[in-house]
Amino acid sequence: MAKTTATYWNVFSPQAQEQWAPVQGLETMAEELTLSIDEESGAYTKLTRFLPGADTASFGGKTHPYPEEIFIVSGRLYDEAFDLWLEAGHYASRPPGELHGPFRTDSGCVVLELSFPNRAG
Repeated sequence: MAKTTATYWNVFSPQAQEQWAPVQGLETMAEELTLSIDEESGAYTKLTRFLPGADTASFGGKTHPYPEEIFIVSGRLYDEAFDLWLEAGHYASRPPGELHGPFRTDSGCVVLELSFPNRAG
């Protein structure tokens, strides 16, 4: 099976705002929008929008058994695991098991994420 497809649409338009959903467990800090998903393999592409002032320190860092790619679309996000402020244009291709986070942002941040649970190590 393949990932879902869509024609051009603006995810930041006022009409698209109702499609963003709070991230479970981070309801007051982050929202997400799944852009495409392969229901069979679990592979997905989504946007995560961290709201200004978001801080996930109480959740600690995280790892997962599959690779993912991230791209900072806008804003800035601090990744404590790397002691690095990520800004628009930063990209990473994370191997399975790599520690990342916790995260915080002062001004807000939008992150594009491509994840591949079907490639768990």
